[in-house]
Amino acid sequence: MNQNHHKVIIIGSGPAGFTAGIYTARANLKPLIFEGSQPGGQLMITTEVENFPGFPDGIMGPELMDLFRKQAEKFGAICISKDVTKVDFSSRPFKVWSNEELHTGDSIIIATGAKAKLLNLESEKKYFGYGVSACATCDGFFFKDLDVAVVGGGDTAIEEATFLTKFAKKVIIIHRRNELRASKIMQERAFKNPKISFIWDSVVEEVLGKEENGRKSVTGLKLRNVKTNESNEIKVEGLFIAIGHEPNTQIFKGQIEMNENGYIKLVGKGTQTSVPGVFAAGDVADPIYRQAITAAGSGCAAAIDVERYLESLH
Repeated sequence: MNQNHHKVIIIGSGPAGFTAGIYTARANLKPLIFEGSQPGGQLMITTEVENFPGFPDGIMGPELMDLFRKQAEKFGAICISKDVTKVDFSSRPFKVWSNEELHTGDSIIIATGAKAKLLNLESEKKYFGYGVSACATCDGFFFKDLDVAVVGGGDTAIEEATFLTKFAKKVIIIHRRNELRASKIMQERAFKNPKISFIWDSVVEEVLGKEENGRKSVTGLKLRNVKTNESNEIKVEGLFIAIGHEPNTQIFKGQIEMNENGYIKLVGKGTQTSVPGVFAAGDVADPIYRQAITAAGSGCAAAIDVERYLESLH
């Protein structure tokens, strides 16, 4: 048997990929997991995770992903820290390349995730996880009675801002235009909320912060008005970026069906894609929930779907 042939190849290594790995490994399918160059996915840039069940005191994102990996490996998953550079799903066995190295698989689980679109500022990178976040549901709790800002003008930004008003003292929405793109009902909700205020026609130029005793924290933002070009500073202790997400699906273009935003389309209620034998789990097929726990759940579902699919081939 070709040693580069596998019953299951899992592409991606966040909660979805590793959970699929745990389940398929326990089913004795010896999955190959391509972890990519950032193993662990988005949780690797998350500091404290407090909403993953089973960890009442919270756990650091990288530590949680390390536990996921160890569990998958314990049951026989093979994890390799390589990127998949090309795929061919036109016939079985499916072909997966990492540069020149070819692997073939009877089935595939895609769990490459999605990444939050960011502002691409040096200061944003510096304070990411220390006051800068791309997920209000994940981190809102840490901003009790503090002033925070949200960048964006679509439904996501308004949803995040509205959610943050449960914790924060004040939420400032910063938008580069002079009106929101969000749906009318969302806009009305935000305008009525006494905790939400708006700064229009403005972009964030720099995240301001300090470092004391090795702890970084956000103290404010430097803004620039796009119409007058004037700069000013505002005091906030948190910044939430809500300008959308981008699924990591570039290498699958033309191979499977996706929606207009690049998320993988699923067939029916399970995790099956438009190509029988190719399944998708986690944020790569989920523009709505985007949580570690929902990704893990869909990784489990994909593994069970794969088991049934492989049995149906005999």
